[in-house]
This record gives sequence, structure tokens and C-alpha cells, in this order.
Amino acid sequence: MRIFKFLMLFIAFQVSAQQGGMWIPSLLEGMNEAEMQSLGSKLTAQDIYDVNNSSLKDAIGHFNGGCTSEVISPKGLLLTNHHCGFGQIQSHSSLENDYLKGGFWAMNLEEELPNEGLYVEFIVRIEDVTSAMLEGVTDNLTPKERQSKIDINRNKVVKNLKKEAWQGFKIKPFYKGNQYYLFVTERFDDIRLVGAPPSSIGKFGSDTDNWVWPRHTGDFSIFRIYADKNNRPASYSEDNIPYTPKHFLPVSLDGIEEGDFTMVFGFPGRTNEYLPAVAMEQITKKLNPSNIAIREAALEVIDANMKADDQIRIQYASKQARIANSWKKWIGENLGIEKSDAVAIKQQFESEFTKALKAQDKEQKYGNILPDFEQKYATFEAINIKRNNFVEVFIRTNELMLMTFRLVQLEKSLDKGEEAFEKTKKSLINQLKSIHKNYNATVDKGVFEAVMPLYADNTDASIYNKTALTNLDTALKLLEGDSKQVLKKLNKDAAYKYAKPMVLEFYENIEPEFQRINNEINTLQTTYMTALMEVMPEERYFPDANSTLRVTYGKVNGYAPRDAIYYNPVTYLDGVIEKYVPGDYEFDVPEKLRELYNSKDYGQYADKNGKIPICFLGTNHTTGGNSGSPAIDAEGNLVGLNFDRVWEGTMSDIYYDPEICRNIMVDLRYVLFIIDKYAGAKHLIDEMTLVHPKK
Repeated sequence: MRIFKFLMLFIAFQVSAQQGGMWIPSLLEGMNEAEMQSLGSKLTAQDIYDVNNSSLKDAIGHFNGGCTSEVISPKGLLLTNHHCGFGQIQSHSSLENDYLKGGFWAMNLEEELPNEGLYVEFIVRIEDVTSAMLEGVTDNLTPKERQSKIDINRNKVVKNLKKEAWQGFKIKPFYKGNQYYLFVTERFDDIRLVGAPPSSIGKFGSDTDNWVWPRHTGDFSIFRIYADKNNRPASYSEDNIPYTPKHFLPVSLDGIEEGDFTMVFGFPGRTNEYLPAVAMEQITKKLNPSNIAIREAALEVIDANMKADDQIRIQYASKQARIANSWKKWIGENLGIEKSDAVAIKQQFESEFTKALKAQDKEQKYGNILPDFEQKYATFEAINIKRNNFVEVFIRTNELMLMTFRLVQLEKSLDKGEEAFEKTKKSLINQLKSIHKNYNATVDKGVFEAVMPLYADNTDASIYNKTALTNLDTALKLLEGDSKQVLKKLNKDAAYKYAKPMVLEFYENIEPEFQRINNEINTLQTTYMTALMEVMPEERYFPDANSTLRVTYGKVNGYAPRDAIYYNPVTYLDGVIEKYVPGDYEFDVPEKLRELYNSKDYGQYADKNGKIPICFLGTNHTTGGNSGSPAIDAEGNLVGLNFDRVWEGTMSDIYYDPEICRNIMVDLRYVLFIIDKYAGAKHLIDEMTLVHPKK
């Protein structure tokens, strides 16, 4: 059985003030604890993660499965990003009550707005279950046999799991399947909207400033967790009461200075730090450019329509932000990889790995890995691009194609019987209603005309005038009747007939071939991870992000993106006024905020120079999922709210360079200033515990 004792490897590392890495909070004792303290932290590992006593981890919630949030009051007040709560803010908005444009503030508990489907999940405890999960797993098993054995072992782990009836659990692989951890969770489903600044604050700079520095965005929103009378998770009820947390974060009024320690605590989504150079090259030179082109074409259409029509602006705000986010991120990722010469550095590392194999006489065991990567990625390139382009066109950007994609899935579900068909149809009806809630056929047709030529030669926009799918009522009529009646109607629909051959090609040819090669690469990647840690144990290894709770630490620092340019690590309200363009979609500034600036009515939230800080930079290693994560100071107080990375540093998902990788955080003093002085919601400030750790 091949199970590595990673902790022993970590302990052997020389302790120094390194940065980078996403660490499991239950394993911080030793190297990580000493390393954090060398950077200025006064926290112990037990302060951060403790099962028997309240600790920082009890204040950190997984927000709706995609972002992070933190509890900031004894009454369950919850802080996250504006863009994380954007969907909820949008769903409560209308032309009469446009909370995206004007903001929203509940002045008492009765005004707080419930959100169907929104949840927050906390980690109760983390357990290493590697031995149990890999029992009987040997090197001579095929990938299929290995997975089958792991599945059997998982069932045994679940059967022996001890937890409370209302608690859940997850078992996640780490180090490419070389290690496994169990997470016991508590999920709260009654989460209510408490406050959100207008988009002119919460999304200030919009697409132009997204992923770049200097940044002046007040990217925050506030919710509240409600529980039953026993303080346990419960579905929405008027009888529920504000949740009393095991721990909440005090808020520092002293803020940060360059060189200060910062720790970001959250649920990073996905990274691939141990990819071979050939994979990194394929991503940045082939895959990213093709996907960038598709999203760029879609955004040009959507942006023009949003600027011309307020109704469309509200309908498409969330969709536009989602499409634009990855588009710009991929551009920055490519820039960062090129600037840091990451491919060449990875190739040099692989050369050292090859030398180590020879020196340790392990060429027979692991010498095939890098040549196999070269061969497999060469075979993978065309199908990888085709598959990703299909996803971009049929799922990410064009909603008519998304509807046809789901309808082909409905037709295919009949292969499993009438019951499966009816179940899929019921789900599809809800999906169609969700799509049409914010759908405009004219905008979608423009997107179709822009993106489809980038995927297929046959582009027939006339289907928009012939299909039943662009109207909810007629779309739902297609689904009336039994399976024979439904399929007969579907196969006469113009849009369905147009898209069906391409969707079937995806299912019958593209996806199977993609999965076949991808599985081979993943199996090889697992072996590569094993080999690296066996052959080069002196290197620094942290597990890739997988949406589990992690700690990353660093310092407040500026950076030099290009020759002769240095970016200071803090921005101020002055910069908001400098960027102000009256009536502009991205850079308008509310009149009330301009008045506060002109009168310098900053209250207790100004820094020692009498200025209001907006955002600051850190060397914390973050990714998607860390949005909304708290930035915590050396003593465990909340000083910032993570929401972005600098453009050149977005490549940290596959390569972290401490010289240019920076995360961007909202200064909590700006958050407090907006809540108090701008919104007049001082009752929320009164709920919090404000501290002066530096005094």
C-alpha cells in the first residue's frame, strides 16, 4: 500500500517566512504555525482550528457552495462579497425597487429578506481517513479497480461515521488521491439579505477594473443566519431566530500597513499547481485563447444591450458578470505565465526531477511519466479545445442553445425508462422557468450570431423566429403529454432540430474521447504527485484547492507589474473621486458618497492620515471560492474582505509567483464607513465588536 506521511515531510522543511500555499487548518501545528509567526502572526494553530473549543474556523462559512463568508456578530450577521450575493440582490430587484442600482438596507429584523435555496455551511471537524480509504489499494490495481476499492472503503467509513442527526459530511481526496479527509458539516438554509450597497459602490469599476489594480470597489454584502429555537439548522420559518455562533470575528478599526501579517481563511475552489509544463503551455497558448474569443464575442453583444436598456441591465447583470469574470481572468493568466516565465521554470523543475530519478536509480519506476505527459497532451489538444468550446457556446454564453442541450438530455433520459423521462422533464420545467425569468430573445439572438460561427460552420439565426423555446408559455407546451408526444413536438422545433446533431456529437464522440484521455492524464498525474513527494521530499507541497476549508497567509505588499512601475498596496476614497464619470455604467459615484468625501465626514473610520482606505493588496494565495473570505490580522481580528486578484497574478491557479501574485481585499473600515455614514445603518455597527489592537 502506498500512503505517504505528508506531515513527516512538512516537519522536515526548514522554517522560513515563505508565502504561497493553501493549507488544511487542522494540520497547522509545526511548520505552518512557526512560519505564520515568523511573518508576524500572534495566533496559535489552536486559535485557528479547535474541535473542543470555539476557534476562528467556527466563524467561516461556505456561502452557497461557491463563495466564502464570515460571521461578524453574536446575532449571526454574515459578511460576504457583493458579487457573491449578487444573485440574491438581483432576485429581489425590480424597476420599482432596484436594489442593484440603489442598494438595500434592512433597518430591523422584520425587513430582512429571505432567499430560497441560499445556504451557508460550517465545518464542525476534519478527520484524516487516508488509511481507511486506501485499505487494500495497491500499485498493481488498474484505475477502475482502484476506484472500485476506494468506493467500497468509503461506504465503510460512512457506516462508522459518528455525527449528529442534523449534520452532514464530505470525503475529499487530496494530493491527487494520495490522501483523504472527512469533513463533518452543519448547513443553515435560512439566510436573509440584510444590506447591500448600490452597484456603483459594490461593483465600482465593473469590467474595466475587474482583476486589476489599483482597485476602488466596495465589494461587500451582508446577510444573517437564522436557526430554530435550539440554535440548529432549519428551513425558512417566521419562527426562526438569529443564529448564535460558536465564534464571530471582531473588527479592527486600526486597519493595516504595508508589511502587516494577513491570513485569508476560506473555501478556495480549484487549483492545479502540479501540472507538467506541457499542460501549462497547452492551457495558455491553445485553450485559453479559443475560450477568450467566444466570451469576448458574447460580451460585446450583452454589454451594448445593457447600456441601452435598464430592464435588460437588470435581467443580464448577473449573467454578464459571470461571463466577463472568467474571460478577463484567462487573459490575465496568460499575461502572468508569460511575465514570470513559468513554463521555462516548470521545465527546469522537471529537469531536476529527471536528474533525481537517475541519482536515486528510480528511472525504471518513474522515468516514463514526463514522456507520457508529452504524448497524452499532444493527443488531448484537439478534443480538449473542441469540448471546451462546446461548453462555452452551448452552456455558458447562449441560452437558446442551453435549452436545446437540456432538451436533448431529456430525450436521452428515455433510454432509462419512462420514470426517468418524467423525472428529467420535471427538473427541466424548473430550469426553463429559471432561464426565462431573465431572458431576452433579441439579446440572445445577438449572442448566437456572435458565438456560433466560432464553433460551427452552419449558423442559422432564423431559428429564433421559428422556435417555441424563446417564449416560456410555448416552451412549456412542448413538454405537455407523454414521452412520445413530447419527443414528436421537440423534433419538429426549429431550434431543437438545428442543435440536436451537435449535441449528439458532443455526447457520442467529443465527451467520451475527452473523458478517456482526461482519465489517463489524471491517473498519470496521481503517479506524478506520488513520485514528486517520494523523489524530491525537500520541496514544498501543499494540496490543490478542492472547495474545502483552507488557510493561506502572507503580508500586505505592493508589487511591480512592469519595468519602472510599482503599485502601492493601499487605495483610498480619493481614487474613487478621481475615477468618477457622471452617469457612467462603471464609474458613476452616488451623490451621498461625494458629499461625504467633500465634507470629510469620515467618523471613526479614517486612517491615521485622515483618509478612508478602500482596498489593499496581500501575498495570500487565493483563487475562486475565496471570494468573501475574511482577511484576518495577527491577533485574529477582521481587517479585510477578499474579493479578487491582480490581473498578472491570476495564473496562481497553476503557478504561484510571490513577486507578482497578489490578492485584493476591501478594507473593513470602508465597509463600516458605508454601512454607517452612507447607509445610516448604525444598528448593524452596534451589533459588531470593534477593536483597536494596535493601540
